[in-house]
Amino acid sequence: MATAEQVVRVAAIGDVHCTKTSQGALQSLFQQINERADILLLCGDLTDYGLPEEAQVLAKELTSSLKIPVVAVLGNHDFESGQAQEVQCILCDAGVRVLDGEGCEIHGIGFAGAKGFAGGFGERALEPWGEESIKRFVHEAIDEALKLERAISRLQTAQRIVVLHYSPIRATVEGEPPEIFPFLGSSRLEEPLNRYAVTAVFHGHAHHGSLEGRTQRQVPVYNVALPLLRRSFPDQPSFRVELIPVTPPPGSNGESS
Repeated sequence: MATAEQVVRVAAIGDVHCTKTSQGALQSLFQQINERADILLLCGDLTDYGLPEEAQVLAKELTSSLKIPVVAVLGNHDFESGQAQEVQCILCDAGVRVLDGEGCEIHGIGFAGAKGFAGGFGERALEPWGEESIKRFVHEAIDEALKLERAISRLQTAQRIVVLHYSPIRATVEGEPPEIFPFLGSSRLEEPLNRYAVTAVFHGHAHHGSLEGRTQRQVPVYNVALPLLRRSFPDQPSFRVELIPVTPPPGSNGESS
């Protein structure tokens, strides 16, 4: 557990892509996280096809291995079968805090989460003009950015951590084929990060991207896609841990929602 005057160990991974046959495959990873972290962030693509059966397997893996709080966002794979709500309910029933434009506070740290969306970065970002289908696509990215902004703005903590699936910056998708950059994230997600004080950002999705980058305001952004972590650190546990300093109020138990 976290101590009042020290740090909270925040572990993060994304893209575990749990399948119906994954029972037991993630236990070792989650047990290591339980020993080395105070909080776990799951950055989307928790299931492979967005099936409730897959979510049930993941829920069992989590509850059998972890005694620490878990905060999550869904990813594009979790929507694949049109049963994202069922997936979310199963995970929530297992004690996971699934964020979709909401925030929560744990151990004195505020967490804001949203899935995010695609659309590209900087001057090459897709704009809402032309066909109605293009406008709907862009407005989906705008809606996700607004969700994120709402979640961040409501946090009252000194430390604010953002959890996404899609990347808010180009730097952490570098390494993927340039042709698919627009499908890996959106600069619109960076806009609220530049308007509010944010400590760090974690995302997944870009399996062949880069481990970290920074926003325009120099906020660290970490790509914690599990395939990337496994490839980058083959001899180390496949999760990232960041130490976040906190000082909870006297008498606080360190956790609220």
